[in-house]
Amino acid sequence: MHNGQLGMHSKYDFSRNPMIVYWEMTNACGLACKHCRAEASPFPHPLELKCRESKQLLRQVAEFGDPLPHVILTGGDPLTRSDIFDLLDYGRNLGIEMSITPSATPTLTEEALVNLKMHGIQSLGLSIDGSCAERHDAIRAVPGCFARTLTAAHQAGQLSLPLQVNTLVAEETADDLPAIYELLTHFPVMRWSLFFLISVGRGKALQEVSPERGEEIMNWVYDLAGKAPFAIKTTEAPSYRRIALKRMLDANVGAEVMKSSSVYRGFQIRDGHGIVFVSNQGEVFPSGFLPVSCGNVRNNSLVQIYRDSPLFRALHAPEKFQGKCGACELRYICGGSRARAFAHTGNPLESDPLCLYQPAAQA
Repeated sequence: MHNGQLGMHSKYDFSRNPMIVYWEMTNACGLACKHCRAEASPFPHPLELKCRESKQLLRQVAEFGDPLPHVILTGGDPLTRSDIFDLLDYGRNLGIEMSITPSATPTLTEEALVNLKMHGIQSLGLSIDGSCAERHDAIRAVPGCFARTLTAAHQAGQLSLPLQVNTLVAEETADDLPAIYELLTHFPVMRWSLFFLISVGRGKALQEVSPERGEEIMNWVYDLAGKAPFAIKTTEAPSYRRIALKRMLDANVGAEVMKSSSVYRGFQIRDGHGIVFVSNQGEVFPSGFLPVSCGNVRNNSLVQIYRDSPLFRALHAPEKFQGKCGACELRYICGGSRARAFAHTGNPLESDPLCLYQPAAQA
């Protein structure tokens, strides 16, 4: 099925405008998470984008025009930046909507959450990687992180600040996912995002789930999504779209119902296509988990890099993918994790090794 058959994302041409810009504002963070892509440290990098350069980056984001991307402020811990609220105001004045994923450190106070809402933050992202303090804090490597995260989640609810919870899917966490889900049903969660581990940064110390286990988890997610009190999405597991599409088609789900599903809104989006990542030093990557720099916003236009750099142009064109992903009839809808392909083969256009599906063209 070609993506055109479903008429998806009529508002977006992902070869021109990304839906999301991830901006790693800093790599400074008080945690030492075992899966940290940024390999964060207690202090900011000396070449981190300063306030003036950060405002220039936000102006570059605005140059994408309508529809403007949504900017997710990440790190490290973006709350360690003294200019965070000044930059929120600047971005909002440009018409840019922003969300934030702070770290569960002593900087994440109720006062900080009140200020974030006051300065126009759209939503808050928190990470919960275990159903209890012992399991979560073992991943985050700092005692007390679990309790601080739950406190922040409660406070976000009291402030009516939309909350997304991010959870790592790895061999070390997979068996705990049902218990984490039960925990989240007691919080005002808007969306649960299950991030399937990519072995980059400190994440190399953890173990990815096998393709077979991945399929089991994705089918469990599909079953859960029908009854969960919040939306559920996967990150770096686009083959979930294949599973969800097949199950919807098998159940004779109508096109309009399919289009209203949360999984449908992820169709097409993948590393470098609908997503772009800017590092704390201004380097532009297809995603934070695909660390191949395509330019720097200090001397290149973010818009030009996204639309015209050779790697991004290849990532915009699934027919250029290789191996199973290139032959797959679902390559426009799914496309595989380009980051995982790169992590395993060194080639971001190769096949995603998490996917078990055998394309009809190769059968």
